[in-house]
Amino acid sequence: MWTSRRRTRAAVAVAALSVAALTAACGGAATGTGKTAAAAAAAGSGGGGAVLKIKDPGNAGPLAVAKKEGILEKRLAEIGAKVEWGGSYASFTATIDAVRSGSINVLEGAISPVLGYLANSRDIKIFAFTDPVTDPAAPQTDGLVVKPDSPVKSVKDLAGKQVAVNKGGRGEYLLLLALQEAGVPADQVKRVYLNPDQGASAFATGKVDAWWAIVRAYPEVVAKGARVLVHGRDLPDKDLNMQAARVELLKEHPEVVRVYLKVLQELTAEARQNPERFQNVFLTQGPTAVSGPRLAEEVAKARYANVPRFATAADGAFVTDVAGIFQKYGVLPGTVNPGDVIFDLKPAA
Repeated sequence: MWTSRRRTRAAVAVAALSVAALTAACGGAATGTGKTAAAAAAAGSGGGGAVLKIKDPGNAGPLAVAKKEGILEKRLAEIGAKVEWGGSYASFTATIDAVRSGSINVLEGAISPVLGYLANSRDIKIFAFTDPVTDPAAPQTDGLVVKPDSPVKSVKDLAGKQVAVNKGGRGEYLLLLALQEAGVPADQVKRVYLNPDQGASAFATGKVDAWWAIVRAYPEVVAKGARVLVHGRDLPDKDLNMQAARVELLKEHPEVVRVYLKVLQELTAEARQNPERFQNVFLTQGPTAVSGPRLAEEVAKARYANVPRFATAADGAFVTDVAGIFQKYGVLPGTVNPGDVIFDLKPAA
């Protein structure tokens, strides 16, 4: 308890100084000479001076809208940070190389390819996950495909065949999972490691018997007549979509990453209600634009897309499951500790 009059006077003086400082801050904002108190507080919590570096989002999706409308620029400026939009990359491996070089510090993808990277490096962690789409009305987003006239009728018929997959990524994970579910020994099927563009070419020219097509490659190959043996949604798939960032960004500027995730959540939710706005964002014609059945399918995907959420310790089970498949078949050299992979970004309540 304060008993001294001197201490009482000191406390009053401190309080007066605090009020004066607050008044000055508010006055500065009102006259355009300083930040708002809220922005200053946010900057002090890890936003000031940081640069969010993201790959080019292309012509569709929430981040494409964010780029076109300058949404991240505005939201990050409020906490004294900014965004830099980088280049486009043909594969997750290429994106990871950009992360390693520092050109990119936030990326999205699946758990599977991140595990391969983390086997040799600990400079990124997952801070958000997106739960899988389970509605049967939603369009499929991947599949193990064969030519229409292929003698391969089921996964069991793949013994002795060659299948194109992206190495250490979602394609390889799903193939191994499908073989396991069908009781086909993995060493009886030759996995041919190709990136999406190479896989499309090898499949089209008959250099491989089958291909696990993912992301945009899947609807394109199906539109050309490919027959689907199995989808990832038909399997006990634990390979969730995720968002990851460089560890120094997460630790030194967590508020910047929270703003990024908040914008992504808001725009994904909006895309579910108004998916047409999130297609052909920059161009309505050209190689990146879609129309007709392809446009309708992309609109449907956006309508059913789940909103990304903060990663939690419970998500370690997904990491463990995916890592377990890779370890079983020699894709990963050892065990993975989920604590080394997941970052708790969610602010304290």
